[in-house]
Formats: sequence, structure tokens, C-alpha cells
Amino acid sequence: MKIQIINGPNLNLLGVREPSIYGQSTFEDYLKTLRSRYPEVQIDYFQSNVEGEMINKLQEVGFEADGIILNAGAYTHTSVALHDAIRSITTPVVEVHISNVHAREAFRHQSMISAACKGVILGFGMDSYRLALEALLALKQ
Repeated sequence: MKIQIINGPNLNLLGVREPSIYGQSTFEDYLKTLRSRYPEVQIDYFQSNVEGEMINKLQEVGFEADGIILNAGAYTHTSVALHDAIRSITTPVVEVHISNVHAREAFRHQSMISAACKGVILGFGMDSYRLALEALLALKQ
């Protein structure tokens, strides 16, 4: 099974960016843990601060991967283009957020991409990615 994780803007700063919200672990450290927990799954990782690069990655893997875990960061709340890209591919996409966006600023309460995704997992810290992976594994059974 092949899963693609796509992280959006500012998620390259995990571990140093607002640790009270996002924790002190880097995503690369968490990814090692995730890969060791699921050795039978090929987990590929891509991060970009650029919306168009995220769309390109969705289109690149969106017809061959078994699932995509997408944390679009701030683009979650603004990007019709990401919504359209998700709708354009056949691979199921799970929207993920580390924090509970509904417990934060009001502008974070609206997602432009949720309706295009298979599901949404948020508020469980980095473990949100594991929960999304398990949801995608369950879809394949």
C-alpha cells in the first residue's frame, strides 16, 4: 500500500513554530515513528509552502497512490484550487490538522477543502496523521 502525506505552508517549522499549539517534535521525527509502526505501508512525504506545488503533487500521485493525507495548513481556509484538485483525482484524500481548528480563531473554522475529502481528522496532535492512515487502511479492506 502506498500513502502520500502532503503538508502545506509553515509545517516545515514543526518543532519550533508555536510549540504550545503544534508540539515540539519535527514532522520528520514523527514520520520515522509512523514508518516504523507501519512497515508494510510505503509512506511518501512532501511539504511545500507553495499552493501550486501542492496541486501539482496531488495531480502527480492522485491516480496511483492508495491514499493521500493532506494537511493544507492555512490553504485549508482559502483554496478553491486545492478543493478542485482533490475533486479531480481518484485517490481518497483525508484532511488532517494537528490542532483543533474549531477551538482557534474564527477564520480557521471554515474549510474550503473538507467537502472534497473522504474525511477530516483534527485535534489529536501529530497522532492525527496516524488516525488518517488507519482510516485509509480500513478503506482498502
